[in-house]
Amino acid sequence: MSAQEMSFWEHLEELRWVLLRVVIVIAVFAIGGFVFVPWIFDNVILAPARSDFPLYQGLCLLSNKFTFLPDLCNDSFEVKMINIDLTAQFFRYFTTSFYLALLVGCPYFLFELWRFVSPALYEHEKKNVRWVFAFGGVMFFLGCLVGYYLIFPMTLRFLYTFTLSDVIENQVSLTSYMDNFVLLIMAMGLVFEMPLISWLLSQIGILKKSFFRKYRRHAIVILTALAAIITPTGDPLTLSMVFFPLYGLYELSILFVKADPKEDEILTTQ
Repeated sequence: MSAQEMSFWEHLEELRWVLLRVVIVIAVFAIGGFVFVPWIFDNVILAPARSDFPLYQGLCLLSNKFTFLPDLCNDSFEVKMINIDLTAQFFRYFTTSFYLALLVGCPYFLFELWRFVSPALYEHEKKNVRWVFAFGGVMFFLGCLVGYYLIFPMTLRFLYTFTLSDVIENQVSLTSYMDNFVLLIMAMGLVFEMPLISWLLSQIGILKKSFFRKYRRHAIVILTALAAIITPTGDPLTLSMVFFPLYGLYELSILFVKADPKEDEILTTQ
């Protein structure tokens, strides 16, 4: 039976089985992740809290090579973390395993979503949507990597080393560290979906290429301000390291958006 011939209740039943399979996969990955959570905490999650993190080492080499940059070498940098909630470490163990299951299972979730919607599509639509699902998954993981290796450590280092007075010693709670860790990395994953979201809005007629070209200058100002907020250190190196990926996403989005009818006429006459 094709998707067009299925009744509402049959669609609902199929969706129920999709959700059931997704829940089972999450549970299996989460249970399997229990074994790796201590290692992941020490070597992945807490890695930006130490001075040997790859970004800090790279910035140190750049500051030694280019004298106009501020001194970014600090071998003594280490975030002192405390826990003030009796149950926080116990629950963080489970939530970390759950987040790990979501991350590892993301390709399977996209596959299930594709398998659910594909019967209702024509052959030419299937080719486009299959490509969109793959591209969206790659961009999300790429955004998460940028958030982990660039955005979060730069934000952490600046905020942790910023003090109002020398008599105040910064200490970070486990909850505060983890909340910012998850928020910034997930946020960057979603930000990198900008080209995909632009494509979807273009397909339903909301966005056109002229919109991006008309407001390009406004976007540069907004993205510069956003980069300055994310990296409030003030030096041009760290600012550009955040600005150019964001601006690259803006320009990439233009390629996925339909042209205005007038633009199409101009291109066909040339």
